[in-house]
Amino acid sequence: MRRIVSALAALGAAGSIAVAAAAPAAAAARHPAACSSHWGTNPKHGGSNGTVRTPLVGVRAGKHGCFDRLVVDLGAGPRPPFSAQYVKNIVAQGSGRILKVRGHARILIVVRGPAGRHFNANAVNLANVSGFKTFRQVRGAGSFERVTSIGLGVRAKLPFRVFLFGSANTAWRLVIDVAH
Repeated sequence: MRRIVSALAALGAAGSIAVAAAAPAAAAARHPAACSSHWGTNPKHGGSNGTVRTPLVGVRAGKHGCFDRLVVDLGAGPRPPFSAQYVKNIVAQGSGRILKVRGHARILIVVRGPAGRHFNANAVNLANVSGFKTFRQVRGAGSFERVTSIGLGVRAKLPFRVFLFGSANTAWRLVIDVAH
């Protein structure tokens, strides 16, 4: 009988530790003040202003406890220059036509590289963001003269960060996180 009681007590303690370890992550998801988002709303840039041949091959979106994330998948090749900034309107590459993008604020993402062979740079919905806290729409704004643009509609002008990782030998990923 003592062995059973000892085993149950040990299981209870292990369960308490597991719950305690999960508590900070759950708290961050419930309480935005626990999220670190000192990213700002200023324009973000990376790389030189030159244009490279690294193709843009896809876009995907994900939900996180403190932010929504957009990932722009690029192919192998030289490090692609990029920029992301809040703009009043998303303008189509080449034509200059103003595109409708859902949300109260818009981030224009520009990658200095061509659209890949199977990437629809003019798609109205590049990624499904229904049910996201911050994202409202991800829209292609075209690809012209090896410059590809994406319009990201968000619910408000919120802090965001942008970073690029990968390598010339494998592939690159441009990540845009927008705080909730």
